[in-house]
Amino acid sequence: MSVAEVDVALVAAAARRAGRGLAGLSTLVKNAVLVDLAAALRASWAGVQAANDADVRDARAGGLDEAKIARLTLGPGACEKLCDSLAQLVKLPDPVGEVADQWRTESGMLVRRVRAPLGVVCMIYEARPGVTIEAFALCLKSGNACVLKGGKEAARSNVALAAVVHGVLRSKGIDEGALGVIATLSREGLLRLLQQRETIDLVIPRGGEELIRFVAEHSRIPTIQHYKGVNHLYVDEAADLEMAVKLAVTGKITAPATCNALECVLVHEAVAGVFLPRVCAEMVTAGVEVRCEARAMGLVGGVRGVVMAKEDDFGREFLSKVIAVKVVSSLAEAMGHIARYGSNHSEAIVTRSEEVAGVFCRGVDASCVLWNASTRMNDGHALGLGAEIGISTTKLHAYGPMGLRELTTTRFVVSGSGQTR
Repeated sequence: MSVAEVDVALVAAAARRAGRGLAGLSTLVKNAVLVDLAAALRASWAGVQAANDADVRDARAGGLDEAKIARLTLGPGACEKLCDSLAQLVKLPDPVGEVADQWRTESGMLVRRVRAPLGVVCMIYEARPGVTIEAFALCLKSGNACVLKGGKEAARSNVALAAVVHGVLRSKGIDEGALGVIATLSREGLLRLLQQRETIDLVIPRGGEELIRFVAEHSRIPTIQHYKGVNHLYVDEAADLEMAVKLAVTGKITAPATCNALECVLVHEAVAGVFLPRVCAEMVTAGVEVRCEARAMGLVGGVRGVVMAKEDDFGREFLSKVIAVKVVSSLAEAMGHIARYGSNHSEAIVTRSEEVAGVFCRGVDASCVLWNASTRMNDGHALGLGAEIGISTTKLHAYGPMGLRELTTTRFVVSGSGQTR
């Protein structure tokens, strides 16, 4: 199966036209589309799975690395996970029309800040075909049309998923332009897409650092960036060490190729002698390569599978079963390390001390700071957003997982009684 390149200007224009109708859809209609989409996914999953199997087979034959293969694969339970995300979105409040703030002026006008859709959201992403469904669902519920440009490695999967969505939109009498899917695109085509500022309101790149930098440098459309996740877990001297071991090990092994996976453990010297031998042994048993700096190495040098870290192991997003470990002498040193090597994504502390946790949570700059919880919890679904269109590591206009509210803006609606100026 080959997928032809489309005219990006036509896709974006179709999304703009469809978006005008989406902004006025009732919550009842939008929720009905999401419910029907879940049913249609279950009914059509065999075809989606076959398309994904073909994508994975070709990707392996083409030498795609295992981290990307893992993100590309729609494995067991993928359909139900997507359907669960849709069900959670149905339950969430519709942000469109929500009054964020209101006041009355001295002249008697009632001023309200009301949430409204952004318009057309373009998402550019690699692998992860499930994003096609989640991004569409989030955009629909927040009243936006979307243009989705997936990676060529997932072309069949994305086309198959889009076909399911378009079938549901037709059944509801909604313009199919509400979802524009661009399955394959040349570098020149991508540059053209990034120039469509008359029809696209926001671009969200989600993928490798090279992709994100390319989009940020070439887009004439406002861009929210989803940079790498160099995430740390700081084990404080007042930590519950049982909890710390669990958070460290699961933070690394449950999904090592994701942006919220743990990449570095920082351990206070007061507990390092007890904590490190145990956590390193469990990591190695789970197939993780542990890279320790000199002080940590001196405490666990006898554990097989532990190697000496190099300087560039700190600040790296491994996206695989590799982790860096460092002993620190204080909370301040841990925070300084994070400030130097972190990527503003997810940072966690394990401690029984509310005071220490407060200092950490106030002082560490990240889109999500966690106390006694895994960095893997920085996720739209885990945080109760239903799903996410990405995790923004920039600060305008969103910082962290972008759910429904982050896909809206606020505008002023003013009610007067003839006021003039």
